[in-house]
Amino acid sequence: MSQVVEKARLRKQQLDARDGLSLDFIKITSKEIQDNLRKIELYRTAKTIGAYYSIGSEVRTQDILQEILNAGKELALPKVVKNDLVFKKISSFSELEQGNFSVMEPKDKCEIVKNLDVVMVPAIALSKDGFRLGYGFGYYDRYLHGKKSTTIALSYAKQVIKSFSHDVHDVKMNFIVTEDRVIKT
Repeated sequence: MSQVVEKARLRKQQLDARDGLSLDFIKITSKEIQDNLRKIELYRTAKTIGAYYSIGSEVRTQDILQEILNAGKELALPKVVKNDLVFKKISSFSELEQGNFSVMEPKDKCEIVKNLDVVMVPAIALSKDGFRLGYGFGYYDRYLHGKKSTTIALSYAKQVIKSFSHDVHDVKMNFIVTEDRVIKT
C-alpha cells in the first residue's frame, strides 16, 4: 500500500475515533493536558508562543490561550495566506475571525510574528518518536521546516501510536503532551 493511501487510511481511522469522544472526556482530558503542558520548562519560560484555536474534537486550547495571554506572553495564532501559514500576534479573542476550514484566525490587521520560542501543533495521530499525522495539507510542516522553535503537539493518549510511515518533509515534534504524560522525543 502506498504511503499516501496508508496515511489517508490512518487519518480517517484516527479522526473517526477522536470524533467519537464524548464532550465530557474532551473537557476533562484537555484540562489534564493543560496541566501537563505546564511541566515543560521551555514552555513555561517562552516569551513568544504560537498556538492554535481548537476546532471539533481537538484538544481544547481556549483555556491554554487565555492562560498565555493572562501571563503577559506574546501569543500568535496561525492564519492561512495563499498556501502557507503565518503566525499573527493577538492580545484578545476579539482579534479573531472565522477563516479557512472554519478555523478561528487572527484578523488581517494583526502583526506577523517571525520568531516563536514555542509552537503548539494540532495532530490527528502521533508516533512515539514524535512524528505527527496532521490534516494532510502540509501547512505546519512547511511553516516549521528550518525553524528553531520548540514544537509541542497536544494529543489524547489514545492518539499516540507505536509508529507510522513518514516523509522526509515531516517535521518531528520535540514534545508530545497527553493527559497521562509528557513525552520528550
